[in-house]
Amino acid sequence: MPDRIATTFEKLRAANQKAFVAYIAAGDPDFEKSLATMKALADTGADIIELGLPFSDPLADGIVNQLAADRALKAGMTTPRVIELIARFRETHETPIVLFTYLNPVFAYGYEKFHHDASAAGADGILLLDLPPDEAAANSDLASEAGLKHIRLIAPTTPPDRMKLLAESSGGFIYALSRTGVTGAHGAPSDTIPELVASIKQHAKVPVCVGFGISTPEQAAMVAAAADGVIVGSAIVKQVELNLDNPAQAVAAFTAPLIAATKA
Repeated sequence: MPDRIATTFEKLRAANQKAFVAYIAAGDPDFEKSLATMKALADTGADIIELGLPFSDPLADGIVNQLAADRALKAGMTTPRVIELIARFRETHETPIVLFTYLNPVFAYGYEKFHHDASAAGADGILLLDLPPDEAAANSDLASEAGLKHIRLIAPTTPPDRMKLLAESSGGFIYALSRTGVTGAHGAPSDTIPELVASIKQHAKVPVCVGFGISTPEQAAMVAAAADGVIVGSAIVKQVELNLDNPAQAVAAFTAPLIAATKA
């Protein structure tokens, strides 16, 4: 099985460039438009696509991403349909896909079965927001990580010993939070990002990408100067919300300057 995430970062390093990671909610506002948006992101130059599994109680998300999940659920999106969405995308594109989800939908589907089916469809990694690695290790039902790289979240407030555990156990890349809070909350990325990235890199075996609060090319460039990649989520999802008839076109137009700033 190809390691699309590692290959992507290798190519970027060779070109002396940083990664642009784009988040959307799977199935927002419906299956076909979501697929078109994924393709538009890839064609515009996104290096990795983070695909959120719609969930009824997304407690770590702000209102923009909560509404996106609600739109997707109302349009009939389910976990099996997310896997189908990935398979459809893989018919034409090789951009790495990382699933951004809470444990509940994965556990309800069947933890090991989900890993197998999502990987077989073409997913590359997973970020389980509410499953700490030490808790997973203590529960045999959650022990299997076969097929998907497990990406870890590290916040500015993460204690040093915890940061070491998370950094050392992360696959694919590390998602470092530019600040605390829920997704999409007001506020620009913190000016302490260089120090946070440097602390994580002391223990990390994989690249460190930074997200939360990034919505302008200037912010993307600032983060790219310190990290291996820039993650943009709520600002992209907002474009979907504002352009429900043709979200793909709006998302492509919005992300193009962000991607250019990340690569500059």
